Amino acid sequence: MSESSGREPARDPGRERHRGAVTLRRGAIPNSTADQRLLDSRGRGDWKTRDAWRALRILSEFVEGFDTLADLPPAVSVFGSARSKPDSAECRLAEELGGALARAGYAVITGGGPGVMEAANRGASEAGGLSVGLGIELPFEQGLNEWVDLAIDFRYFFARKTMFVKYAQAFVVLPGGFGTMDELFEALTLVQTGKVTRFPVVLMGVDYWRGLLDWLRDTMAAAGKIGPIDLELICLTDDVNAAVRHIVEAEAALSAEQEAVREDVVARTEADQRAAADEGREG
Repeated sequence: MSESSGREPARDPGRERHRGAVTLRRGAIPNSTADQRLLDSRGRGDWKTRDAWRALRILSEFVEGFDTLADLPPAVSVFGSARSKPDSAECRLAEELGGALARAGYAVITGGGPGVMEAANRGASEAGGLSVGLGIELPFEQGLNEWVDLAIDFRYFFARKTMFVKYAQAFVVLPGGFGTMDELFEALTLVQTGKVTRFPVVLMGVDYWRGLLDWLRDTMAAAGKIGPIDLELICLTDDVNAAVRHIVEAEAALSAEQEAVREDVVARTEADQRAAADEGREG
């Protein structure tokens, strides 16, 4: 990790949990999370009395996220392990990536936690970019890292995951665990099914991801569970400049396609208007 060029993050002030505007510490922290209480079928007895309120709370999380993030500049969501050590290869790569994205004009969105997320936030912040953290209530509370400039704490994973996709032009995925894999395959599914268009997915950490990509090609694609073209949705690299260039080029291609569609619509409209005018004169 590079030496700090400015502010130093404060150390952990103690165990605490954030629930929207509420901060809980020590004995006030409950033993379960909002997601657990929503999804645990053993709590069926209170559904009729509590789920209506839960629905309003869920709606409030979407409203808060949409309102807070609506004015973000173009952004890239970066994922990776919270368990990575600050001096690990993936953290050094994430910090370099965060800085490169910021210099290319992108805000950097992470889960706001430690490890790879903190490194990417730090790189973006030190490069003068906007560093965003979307935190989540967890039983093993991590808290938001101190390099986040704009933060939102979520109770519900599905509300948070919507924000990761809705306000990003691309995903960059560094080595991580189940949560990282969840975000990776959700992004690939959304692109494969056309729910999002031209959404670059970049894997960084060639040695870490090579076995997974081999399995996708040799087992999943070979068995016909995905098509060969689906493997082209993933860009694998350890080169930060190549990753950023891939994202920029995909955005430029999408803009060109959208402009071509707009010009086609304008041309068709003008042609229809001319045809209507000609018919009027002939009548």
